[in-house]
Amino acid sequence: MTPAVKLILQRLLLGLVTLIVVSMVIFAAVEFLPGDLAEATLGQEATEETVAAIRRELGLDRPPVERYFVWLGNILQGDLGVSYANGRAITEIMGTRAQNTLFLAAMVAVIAVPIAVGLGIVAALYRNSFVDRFINLISLSAISIPEFLIAYLLIVTLSRSGLFPSFVVIDATTTLGTRIYQSILPALALTFVVSAHMMRMTRASIINVLSSAYVEMAHIKGAPRPKVIMAHALPNALAPIINVIAINLAWLVVGVVVVEVIFVYPGLGQLMVDSVAKRDIPVVQACSLFFASVYILLNLAADIGATLSNPRLRHAT
Repeated sequence: MTPAVKLILQRLLLGLVTLIVVSMVIFAAVEFLPGDLAEATLGQEATEETVAAIRRELGLDRPPVERYFVWLGNILQGDLGVSYANGRAITEIMGTRAQNTLFLAAMVAVIAVPIAVGLGIVAALYRNSFVDRFINLISLSAISIPEFLIAYLLIVTLSRSGLFPSFVVIDATTTLGTRIYQSILPALALTFVVSAHMMRMTRASIINVLSSAYVEMAHIKGAPRPKVIMAHALPNALAPIINVIAINLAWLVVGVVVVEVIFVYPGLGQLMVDSVAKRDIPVVQACSLFFASVYILLNLAADIGATLSNPRLRHAT
């Protein structure tokens, strides 16, 4: 077994253990939510016998540890349970919502990654110049302003002018063009924050590589600065850039919750918030586990991608 394969298997095992621990945390966090689900479902005037019957029907009379292992076992079999709110299968409820959330994340990635890498290269190319300072000012501003404030500013400036809708109306029959148009404002709100982080890491990685001896030798030989960056610096700076892109994409999928709520975007974030309000515990647990799984998987992808793109890590023992 090569060192690279061994390292990847170790990362995968660590990711699996992390996911199990996260599932325990999710179950415990939901378990400690205030109030009683049976009483909330039946109302304050329900009799003790009726509440006890509902608790038995929902399995809430069993110990939490037993319920956790039953829940985990069902998940491993592909059964997320049914919604307490409407009795529908959670996989059916989450199917379309997950597609909408992943579509929004993919749309942001298509916009943000080229912009971030491009601006990072330009900032490194013109280091300490007015262009570099201006790009850094924009990126620091985007990082400092929370996404919900950016979302409201976009609504005030672009929605009230009639250019884009302030809330998203899409369903399974919506065409691709309409879906993109409806999702422009939430995509822009997320793009500002994500692009800033990726741009700064791209700039820092390239500047770090530019101080290497082989890059200085290329300068001494008279190679143009743009060629030095594109042909020598960028390929050797890919590992941290790939890492930060994957981590930001992981944050993107998880961080859509606030933006989805603001724009009433029919994704998993909006579904989870609505389910918390309804105390629909199985849906809250399923959505939380989905977000955690995506975050862990993308972080694993970042770790593995950085390992495979770096010869020193690839041959590490």
